[in-house]
Amino acid sequence: MVGERKQATVAVDINPATRSVVTGTELFTHEVCSRLPAAAPEFRWRFFASRPRAGLGVDVVVLPFRRMWSQVRLPVALANERPDLLFVPAHAIPFAFAGKVLTVVHDLAFERHPDAYGLADRAYLSLSTRWAVARSRLLIAVSESTKQDLVDMYGVAPDRVRVVPLGISPPVVAPAPVSRLTELGLNGNFVLQVGRVEARKNQAAALAAVERLDGVTLVIAGPERDGGLSEKLRNSTHCRVLGLVDQPMLELLYKHAGAVVVPSLYEGFGLPVLEAMARGKVVVAAKSSSLPEVGGEAALYFHDSADSDHLAHVLEVALGDQALRARMARAARDRAAKFTWDRTAAGVAAVVRELA
Repeated sequence: MVGERKQATVAVDINPATRSVVTGTELFTHEVCSRLPAAAPEFRWRFFASRPRAGLGVDVVVLPFRRMWSQVRLPVALANERPDLLFVPAHAIPFAFAGKVLTVVHDLAFERHPDAYGLADRAYLSLSTRWAVARSRLLIAVSESTKQDLVDMYGVAPDRVRVVPLGISPPVVAPAPVSRLTELGLNGNFVLQVGRVEARKNQAAALAAVERLDGVTLVIAGPERDGGLSEKLRNSTHCRVLGLVDQPMLELLYKHAGAVVVPSLYEGFGLPVLEAMARGKVVVAAKSSSLPEVGGEAALYFHDSADSDHLAHVLEVALGDQALRARMARAARDRAAKFTWDRTAAGVAAVVRELA
């Protein structure tokens, strides 16, 4: 028909959602990308990945390639596709793609805590993020804290950044049998921390606080990045380092934990806070970076990430005050219900419309 507008094509790098180890970036990519066609049906969506993965919820063009997929193989496909916009959920924009781009900056942890990264990883993260900032007319940040980091550290104009918070899905996996706790020696009161074992996650302060409490154990579930810290934690009789656990085991830990502690020195968003609140847990978090944005009035805070005495005091209150626990559990569920992946996808779609 004369004058009919051509449907714009949006290419999407969905590759992070095909990885076997799922962290916040992988989860964001999966949950948001699976919803984008419904959130913005006016666009023609084209999803690209280096490997197949079941359950993504969209049709994916699989382009096998062993190394540097996003910088080598993906640009070749885009040259043939010629999309109106490329959406990259994890900030690594291909250097060889000259078209319009939109990306998501999840955090600048490599700038805030460079010692937690190897030299090569830090150099690549810095280069790719600076390239994303230079190439993108608009950027998505997952929190006001990350937006401020972009402004302060990279000189990004605030009006170029759109904040789109992450979401949460209700747990659908049944907990593992309670006998698993007995097998691990977890018959008493324990506090749960979920996340990678590394200095930035501040497990050392959590352990120092728990060691001040009678009959309480710190349980840590997550991959072990820092071997020295893992060994220090394991040497304490007050700590159990479980490594990466499956979802049924994680649900069991959430169900029986007296509280969930998030003492991180820095988080781009703080998904562990949201995941714990969605399960009605009392959350004790550091008052740092994005964590108060997520927890709001539905979490308890300690003000100095290095102050294990104050953390011990807040944990003691969280574990012992039954009226407070009931009130915080209700508030946690109510607040978590406001963070949905549908809302996140709608926020991303709105920025896509601004650009495409």
